[in-house]
Amino acid sequence: MNPHGHDHHAAHMGHDVNGSATPTPDPHAHHRTMAASGHAHGPGMMMMDMTFHFGYKDVPLLFSGLIINTPGEMAGAFVAVFFLAMFYEGLKIGRESLLRKSQVSIRYNSMPVPGPNGTVLMETHKTVGQQMLSVPHLFQTLLHILQVVVSYFLMLIFMTYNAYLCIAVAAGAGTGYFFFSWKKAVVVDITEHCH
Repeated sequence: MNPHGHDHHAAHMGHDVNGSATPTPDPHAHHRTMAASGHAHGPGMMMMDMTFHFGYKDVPLLFSGLIINTPGEMAGAFVAVFFLAMFYEGLKIGRESLLRKSQVSIRYNSMPVPGPNGTVLMETHKTVGQQMLSVPHLFQTLLHILQVVVSYFLMLIFMTYNAYLCIAVAAGAGTGYFFFSWKKAVVVDITEHCH
């Protein structure tokens, strides 16, 4: 009997894909297979690197049937992800522009406020609104859904930890911002103190 409560045979057990114990001559097989399979939860599950890496073999891309295995496939995926990230930045700016154009009701409200030396000043506020049941609002809603889906796709692509794909996401977002954001109107409210 082993003083640790385990017999010699149990100390040399490995684990197969299903988690079943299998005999092996390697006394450390149990520790290696358990550590290596820490993210595989069942038969047919792929292990993913949880550190950034450069590679093009067995790289999953969003869907189970979309696996990158060649340098050409990686180059194609890089270009596609780059343009998807650019599209995302353009979509954000485009939605803001459409929102400004579709604002239907503009109202100006003036109200008296006390001024210096007992004078009364008139302060004017601009109120901009949009109707909920309108074609522009419905279109904005559909574009918002598209923006959310694309943003989650980009997040999941980044979470592959493949450095090529991460670079494609970052470079595409930066390029998209460069090309689209210069049209973005920036209005600074001088009365706002938290910029």
